[in-house]
Amino acid sequence: MTQFSGQAAIITGASGLLASGVIPIFQAGGANLALTCGDDRLYERMPELRDDPNHLCLQGVDLSDPVAVATLVSRVKARFGRIGILVNIVGGWDAGAPVHEMTVDTWQTMLRLNATITFLMCRAVIPAMLEAGGGKIVNIGARPALRSSGHDGAYAASKAAVLRLTESISEEYKRRGIRCNAVLPSAIVPAEQLADDPDAGVTPRQVGRVVGFLCSEAGAIINGALLPAYGTRF
Repeated sequence: MTQFSGQAAIITGASGLLASGVIPIFQAGGANLALTCGDDRLYERMPELRDDPNHLCLQGVDLSDPVAVATLVSRVKARFGRIGILVNIVGGWDAGAPVHEMTVDTWQTMLRLNATITFLMCRAVIPAMLEAGGGKIVNIGARPALRSSGHDGAYAASKAAVLRLTESISEEYKRRGIRCNAVLPSAIVPAEQLADDPDAGVTPRQVGRVVGFLCSEAGAIINGALLPAYGTRF
């Protein structure tokens, strides 16, 4: 299957658990992979990437820095040419405190990790996609973005911002060849944990298939979707 051949796919948060299920979808589809990661766990999770010439590891880039993000996109264009796909996985979770006990640092950190970085990546990649005649963006939301259950105000607000950003992009560029959707996973757990408890959540590979579908020709009519991927538990 080579449905992504000739396209560079930028995947942020590549050393995390979710990315371990997303990256193989695009690797099998023939995409050139541009992978951002904050540490060296990428090759621990996916040692097969070491021998893959069609990938670029972008380690240690501060994705909250607009200049660094612009430089990253320029590097990817110089290496692979057309940027056809962006999957915004990088993010963070911090919950537990009620609003009156929440620190300003927690609030700002959640907004930076989940909303600001997603915005900066989209903003930097869209001009390259317009130049190429189109592209696909998939952002990662979360169920609390639709309705908080309490004690997760900063996280829920930051993920809600991702959903509104997704909708805005989908409307602004729908006639210019860019599709933007969001996937809203529940708890993401390793496959062996789901085998022991089918209600535990969803696996990285299950979410990866959804992301791949949204970027494929089969998903070409889907734009602006906020797609639940909760599994059976929720």
